[in-house]
Amino acid sequence: MPPTPPQPVVPPVVPTAEVEAPRLSLFDRMRQGLAKTQASLVGRIDTLLRGSKAIDADLLEELEEILITADLGMKTTQDLVGALQQRLQRNELTDMETLRRALQDELTARLRLEAAPLDLSAAAPFAIMVVGVNGVGKTTTIGKLARQFKAQGKKVVLGAGDTFRAAAAEQLGIWGERSGVEVIRHKEGADPAAVAFDAAKAALARKADVLILDTAGRLHTKANLMEELKKVRRVLGREIPGAPHETLLVLDATTGQNALTQARLFNEAVEVTGIALTKLDGTAKGGIIVAIGNELALPVRYVGIGEGVEDLRPFDPEVFVAALFKKNDAHLDS
Repeated sequence: MPPTPPQPVVPPVVPTAEVEAPRLSLFDRMRQGLAKTQASLVGRIDTLLRGSKAIDADLLEELEEILITADLGMKTTQDLVGALQQRLQRNELTDMETLRRALQDELTARLRLEAAPLDLSAAAPFAIMVVGVNGVGKTTTIGKLARQFKAQGKKVVLGAGDTFRAAAAEQLGIWGERSGVEVIRHKEGADPAAVAFDAAKAALARKADVLILDTAGRLHTKANLMEELKKVRRVLGREIPGAPHETLLVLDATTGQNALTQARLFNEAVEVTGIALTKLDGTAKGGIIVAIGNELALPVRYVGIGEGVEDLRPFDPEVFVAALFKKNDAHLDS
């Protein structure tokens, strides 16, 4: 038998899991999440500006069409174009770049609402009542908030107040197990106000920092739903002084103008104090966020720009608009 030739020495393979990928900054993550809206809105605006020679009525009319089709809505679009026309009359728009910057400033101004930031230390427990129609990501948003608050060292109690949809309580229970958070739930079909009562009592007894209460979202029985939400609100207020301290409306960005209609209905019924806009990464209709701020004067508290827990982000108007308008060949720190 001929001797076996020596085998080449193969260096050990480093497992890929041990190589940590660079973490994206908030600004870069926001840019990724807004890619579809950026292409639909700012990409088309930049194409229009590059192909135009003068800032005139025809240009502003085409700009108006782009804004409307990006789901900013008729009223908000008219407000924006009117503001640009005033700047043009004051000779502030000297070229396409100044027009672009002016539009960026006007959008930011309509999102920078004079609203008090969410301050969890303002009450103990701080009660958040979460409302919204089914399918918008309400339960998932609650789960992500619970995980984030727990990571901040807060003691959190969840109330599974959507007793109409059995899967909602089960889903919330799974989030609670993952996060190490107690979930107060009743059987399917129970009175949501009774869940709110027990959840409030539990939050007080456990000396929780935050109580987050889920609610039903059967908009097809609008009158009954709204009365039910008012009752839940009254129960919370009786058990915890000043509760709910935040009424957070969850909206699905992919529904565009329908989200604005939902916001009006819920605001009329339960005095919404903040918005969580989900699925922003999956839509070209992100312009709806400007319409909500401009037409309803409701602050956007959180935006969902991905599936991960960390992808539910506190909303920052400056970062949002800067990420939307950042040119690929320009540098802008996050």
